[in-house]
Order: sequence, then structure tokens, then C-alpha cells
Amino acid sequence: MVNEIGLKKIWQTTNEKLEENIVINRKNSANITKLKVHHFLSSMKPIKIFTLLIGILWVGIGIIALGGIYLYAFSEANKFFLFSATMQVLLTAIALIIYIYQLITIYQVNITEPILKTQKKLANLKISTLWVTRILFLQLPIWTTFYWNASMLENGNWLLWLFQGIVTLSFSFVATWLFFNIKYKNKDKKWFQLIFNGKEWTPLMKAMKLSEQIEEYKK
Repeated sequence: MVNEIGLKKIWQTTNEKLEENIVINRKNSANITKLKVHHFLSSMKPIKIFTLLIGILWVGIGIIALGGIYLYAFSEANKFFLFSATMQVLLTAIALIIYIYQLITIYQVNITEPILKTQKKLANLKISTLWVTRILFLQLPIWTTFYWNASMLENGNWLLWLFQGIVTLSFSFVATWLFFNIKYKNKDKKWFQLIFNGKEWTPLMKAMKLSEQIEEYKK
């Protein structure tokens, strides 16, 4: 009887220690995974900062140049070039605003915050990445119109305009198709992976997957 009681106490103590070790291991695993999530997000900073700096320089030069044309040479300016350049600068500026939002979001991620907050920020980064890519692809047809001019309208032949029409319509179709089809549900398709396989998408997907594991550790 004494031995039976002693064995029960040993079993209970051992079981408690095992449960305690399991809890500690889960906690340690969750903390390590949080560090990995933070690492993947941090790896996105350099490319986003570089892109942002180049974009700011590009938009800044564009605004100065276009401002001068609108103010001092609008009547003499090539309207096709002016419209194309204005749209290009505008779309790039919108993309820059999204990049700034993404950088702020990345810097706000804290490994000590609740996992639900981190997951929400990751989801916002995913959505904004899809949107900025859509917006940038809208520039495609613009690159086929900036060199149009009055001389082409007056002196161009049907072969020239046929070729130009095919090019512009093709770029417009691709831009429109991508704008409406760049969605997360298409992430496993080859064309999607070809576009998004890079330092601005792959680390984000890894971070999202790891954040789901953290949630599993807490169950």
C-alpha cells in the first residue's frame, strides 16, 4: 500500500514535470519562431528602402520637369508626352505612398506583441504588396504612347499605325489583365510566382507561415 502511494506520487510528479517541460518547450519554440518572423521582415527593409529612394528621386525630377513644362511651355509641348509622363509620375507617386506605409508597418512589428497583431500587419503587407504591383503594371501602356507626336498623326502611314496600335493595345490588355488577376488566390500559378518570386514577397510568405505555427504552439 505504501509502495503504491509512493508510486502514484512519483508518477504525478513526473507527469507534472513533463507537462511543465512541454509548456516551456512550446514557449521557447514560439519565441524562436517570432525571432524568425522578425528576421524575414527585416530582410525586406533594404530592397524597399532602395526602391523608395530611387522612386523619390524619379518622382522628384519628374515633378520639377513637368511643372516647368506646364508653367512655361504648355502650348508648345507634345501633349502625348505630357499626358504619358504625368500619368507615369502619378502612378509612381501612389506606389511610393504604399512603400512608405509598408516600411512603417515593418518597423512597427514587435516580437513581444500578441501574435494576432503581428498577423494583422502581415496581412496588410500582403494586401499592399499586391496593390502596389497592380498599380505599377498599369504603367505598361504609357511606355508605348509618350513618343507619339503630331507629325506621326499627319504623316504616319497605315502600317505604322497598325503596328503602333497592336503594341499599345497589347500592353493595355496585359496591364488590365494583371490588374484584375493579381490576387492572393492565384499565388500558386506560374505567372504569379514569376512576378512575385523575390525579396519583397518570399520573406513575407515565410513570415506568414511561421506566424501560423506560433498560433499552433499556443493551442
